[in-house]
Amino acid sequence: MRLNRTAVAFFLLCSGTDGFTSNSISRQQLKLNTKPATRSAQLTPSFGVQNSRLTVAVSPVEADTEIEVTADSINKLSFRELQKECKKRELAAIGSTGTLRLRLLEFEGFCETGDAECPALNDDLVPEDFDFVDNSDPDFEFNSLNELILEKSSLGHWKAATRKLKQLKRRHATKERPVPRDTLLAVLEACMLDRLHGARASEPARKILEEMSDMGYEIPANLANKCIVNCLGNGPSGTHDGFGGIDPALAMVAAIQSSPGGENNIDEISYGAIVSALSKDGAIDEAALLLRAMVVDQCFTPPLSVFADVTIAASKERNHSETVLQVLSLAKAAGYELDTIGSAAAGRDVLASGVIAAEQIDNLALGLRLLTAAQKAEGCAPDRGDDLVAASSGAAQRACTLIHKKSIDRAVEDSNWKLAVKLLELMPQRSLTPSTSVWRKVVTVCAKNEKSRRATATLLDWVKMYEDGKAEKPPLSVFNTVINTCEICTEYELTVVVLEKMKEIHETDGNIITSNIALKRLAKLGASGACEGIIIGMLDAGMEPNVVTYTTAVAACATVGKKDPKTASLWLDRMRSRNVQPNFHTYNTALAACLDGTLGGTAIGSKICTDMVADIERELAVGLKGSADLKSVIPDIYTKTLCRSLMKQLRDNWRSGEIDMAVAKSTLRVPMLKLIDFNKSEAMEKAKAQIEEEKKTNEDADIETDETELEYSGVNFHKDEHRIAEV
Repeated sequence: MRLNRTAVAFFLLCSGTDGFTSNSISRQQLKLNTKPATRSAQLTPSFGVQNSRLTVAVSPVEADTEIEVTADSINKLSFRELQKECKKRELAAIGSTGTLRLRLLEFEGFCETGDAECPALNDDLVPEDFDFVDNSDPDFEFNSLNELILEKSSLGHWKAATRKLKQLKRRHATKERPVPRDTLLAVLEACMLDRLHGARASEPARKILEEMSDMGYEIPANLANKCIVNCLGNGPSGTHDGFGGIDPALAMVAAIQSSPGGENNIDEISYGAIVSALSKDGAIDEAALLLRAMVVDQCFTPPLSVFADVTIAASKERNHSETVLQVLSLAKAAGYELDTIGSAAAGRDVLASGVIAAEQIDNLALGLRLLTAAQKAEGCAPDRGDDLVAASSGAAQRACTLIHKKSIDRAVEDSNWKLAVKLLELMPQRSLTPSTSVWRKVVTVCAKNEKSRRATATLLDWVKMYEDGKAEKPPLSVFNTVINTCEICTEYELTVVVLEKMKEIHETDGNIITSNIALKRLAKLGASGACEGIIIGMLDAGMEPNVVTYTTAVAACATVGKKDPKTASLWLDRMRSRNVQPNFHTYNTALAACLDGTLGGTAIGSKICTDMVADIERELAVGLKGSADLKSVIPDIYTKTLCRSLMKQLRDNWRSGEIDMAVAKSTLRVPMLKLIDFNKSEAMEKAKAQIEEEKKTNEDADIETDETELEYSGVNFHKDEHRIAEV
């Protein structure tokens, strides 16, 4: 029978407020908990293909948080948290939110297994002491409420429609008379307006999709994909102003896939939106795994923006460099070409991320290949694709600069001057600024390979960039290196060009350098007297000759056919008197001057060896001060060769009767043997250790060594090295 409202009111009035004391239900008890669950852990989805459909399962990967297992706590778990709890209990983690929740409740004993009307699954509290009997036609209430739902849905009142739908399902719907599919679709369409009303209708839409799946209703593909895409935003965990997010989206995917014919209803746009959301949320491995399933298993071709989102997120983490390379491979597998994707902004982001990852794993060849691919891309005018890639972010610019610098270093180590020059030319074109050390290395490698014209052109390019304010001023040592190369290659016109540019940049006449050039030309002719005149002129002009100047003067005494050991020894005494200490280059040149075949030359050579041994002992005791190539007297291999030649000359002297053999062995040969045996002694190891330590403290030590070798290459012509000028 129906309750009479007047009778109920009279009963309440008579009984007072205590009438419902024992079994009364307060509004606080009836109030629904609408606060969304807090997502406190990063989520790990797993993807696979089962029965020709892509399945999604996501669970948190952070340390588990112990919660009190109650029916209320289970009802508050989100989709991915439900999956995690099911996996912890070795239960199936696939299904809708309601299915997963019921499965947990049954496992924990809050419901009977197979009980479809599980009381613990209902969040509302129902009065226990009232029995309501309705003898009216049940179809009238059902149909009336159903029509009201359709009316609210047509007006776009999604909140009222969802509330009425909930009433219809709980009060009137049964297994024999379920909620009609059209009603569910009408409410779903009302929820979908205005992008799920700013994602605020994400949860109602998710519940409707799960109910349709549970009832066996077919879900239209267009509605399904719109729900997934509009559920995701740019906020934390893919939310939009705190609504929607990755959890509801993945729950929708699970519901759609389990619906009739829903295996192939989800398109690449929806999957791509989930991949992008996972990437931005930091779930890089999961995003890459789902992207691989899209390309490999589903044969989708996701937009370049999806690949870009994954690579950008992965490139920010050094431990995900390999993930970037895997995504590049997936992009090629999806049909994209590296040489053309640079035409689009998203494609350039992919290439930039690849360059960053290549630098992180020190794969220089890959980094240069990606930049070349960007350079080939069309449609970037007036800029170049590689320029845009390098300038896309601070991290990309840094990676590009390091890749070019390291590649130039390796080219210099391999003496590949062509590659070094090419890489240096590409740096300004890609808006990269070469450092001073990079410029010096390229100029020096060209000079070492006796490419005088290329070395000069590179130096002039450096000067131009300095004048434009884009580079540091080239140091004097670089000008000196290029001038020496031009002299070696007999490119005298280039020597004048470099000298004039040096005077202009450094505002100096370069008297020391020009004097040394004149000395080297005279030394090659063996004109020791003319060399002496130039040095005297330098002293008169107030210029103090350096060790290179004196070594060049000694070299004039070592010219083939004009060897003069006395003058060479005299120059050693003169330079010491000016407080300029000879180095091993000077001693080697003086020893070469003593190889004139005479006993007098041998005796002078023995004296020079004695002086060298004394200087070596002094250096080992005090330590090396300054550059090893400019200051050190530690003998090299050429010193050993010269000493052997002097010993051979001494043997010829005693065989010709000029000196007694025993006297020669006990006097003149002793210092020569000391220098020869020095390489085998502990002192040599100590000297090498000192030199290596000096190089470690100077990062440009290798460049300075090469420049010094070029400085003395014009002096050590007594080594009979053959030089060919560049054509």
